[in-house]
Amino acid sequence: MGKILIYLYNQMADFEMTFATTTMIWLKKEVITISNENKTVKAYSGLQYQPHMTVSEALSLEDIDGLIIPGGWERELTPNLKTLIEKLNTEKKLLCAICAGPQFLANAGVLNEVQFTTTLTKESLANDNLEDFFNWDHFIREKVVRDQNIITALGNAFIDFAIEILDYFNAFEDANQKEFYRKQY
Repeated sequence: MGKILIYLYNQMADFEMTFATTTMIWLKKEVITISNENKTVKAYSGLQYQPHMTVSEALSLEDIDGLIIPGGWERELTPNLKTLIEKLNTEKKLLCAICAGPQFLANAGVLNEVQFTTTLTKESLANDNLEDFFNWDHFIREKVVRDQNIITALGNAFIDFAIEILDYFNAFEDANQKEFYRKQY
């Protein structure tokens, strides 16, 4: 049974990850929540989450199949999270980010040569005086973009995001079955 890490942080948009985490249970993946500190995280919804472990502790885990990063309003890429993202990318493990979540992948440098999508724009980053780490030459305005081991999605595409993660793990017999599931949810 492989492990799927879910990165939790204050002000994250938790609705963007809930269906994706549910689908990982269908695949019999062990879902492990991680955060920079071992303390309660408060999502934008007001719900509170207690991570299983810190990002630092997750670096020593074996049998990790992927990492899911929801969108939100935190912008800091800690050294440990950057190391984890780089490690998983080097191992060609699944890296998923939705809405503003791809900012962490861009900051870690793993989006430099792959196509991606994000709800963020050059303008929104400039208006908020935020550093822009994206290589916009590879940006595609689609609901979900999958390139190699990386899946990115717009915030309102959380169902399609989860379906694409399932597809990455070969959960569907064919494209018709994938489309059937997409329409069911």
